[in-house]
Amino acid sequence: MEPISSVQIGKKGISDNLIETLSTHFKTHQNVKVVFLKNSIRDKKKLKKCAEEIIQELGKNYTYRVLGFTVFIKKWRKAQR
Repeated sequence: MEPISSVQIGKKGISDNLIETLSTHFKTHQNVKVVFLKNSIRDKKKLKKCAEEIIQELGKNYTYRVLGFTVFIKKWRKAQR
């Protein structure tokens, strides 16, 4: 089992640089953990919207799961429904 890559999101939030960083991580990892720091988001609804936005930017081959203030993103070989 390969280790999970981890990315932290701070007060700058979601940016093009973040999406580029995630894409780079997915070249070598199948799973990436995105941790929202205290100074970024502390509202569960906003967190879910941010996760949806990240998935839209990455493409159809990705799914996510929210646990607390952490989003686990998985890359699939085939596009998910």
